[in-house]
Amino acid sequence: MSYPSLSNRVVIVTGAGRGFGRLMSVALVRAGARVLGTAVRAEAELLETSRLAGGQGSGSFLALMADVSNPADCERTAERAREHFGGVDALVNNAARGPLEANPDYYLAKPKFWDTSPDAYRRMVETNLLGAFYMARAVVPTMLARGFGRIVNISTSYPTMVMQGLAAYGATKSGLEVSTLVWAKDLEGTGVTANVLLPGGPSDTGFIPGGTVGTRSRPDFRQGKGARGDEGRVGGILPPEIMIEPTLWLCADDSNGINGRRLVAKDWDPDLPPAAAAARAMQDRGAVPRIM
Repeated sequence: MSYPSLSNRVVIVTGAGRGFGRLMSVALVRAGARVLGTAVRAEAELLETSRLAGGQGSGSFLALMADVSNPADCERTAERAREHFGGVDALVNNAARGPLEANPDYYLAKPKFWDTSPDAYRRMVETNLLGAFYMARAVVPTMLARGFGRIVNISTSYPTMVMQGLAAYGATKSGLEVSTLVWAKDLEGTGVTANVLLPGGPSDTGFIPGGTVGTRSRPDFRQGKGARGDEGRVGGILPPEIMIEPTLWLCADDSNGINGRRLVAKDWDPDLPPAAAAARAMQDRGAVPRIM
């Protein structure tokens, strides 16, 4: 799908060194966007994203090592985008610490919440929840001044939020979705929007234990061809590429007026026109997020 409005659009993607962040960054550059991608732990991974993005369409990629859990780093990231690209049009809050960091055997061991390391719990909250807030806080004033902006917060499925063994991770993602709803209300009528995007099930990234990343996706999976909903229970591992088209749409003018909504990438049908695909992937609006 083509999104002409992404040409020269300035997008910050956090956690751009691998997984969803790398795929979204490269796709945005291919679509003509100017992307500032951040990472905190592995500079080599971020430079590999920069290499992959090179020569992809008319866009460009700027790598910056920055820690979203540090408010000063978030301000520095926003300032770097303004200095290098002239502003910030969209923010994809993708950086996150996964459950493996709290317990490498979380899937089978299902550790109790009281067995979680306080340091691991704190790091997860500071990155997954506070980091998204710090980044949004750093870029929204510029967006408001320009009367345009996009915030895309990457979340997870409802069953994952309440899965035993994921006390810290689930809490941060449910908190992020509540935050998104409040941000959307604060931003209503400004031209700046805040929405949630999630894959809809376990995806073949480093967050999932076992096997070799990049080889574990369901070979028979066809995006947008199954029943809508039923998130988190997909009978296998999803290809991470399903996040690309919804991300492009949310960052483009095509999503004008869409605010405070939740899109499930597995339900996006790439064979439909973008508006119809988005409608299929978009969940019904509820009065409040419901977890229990």
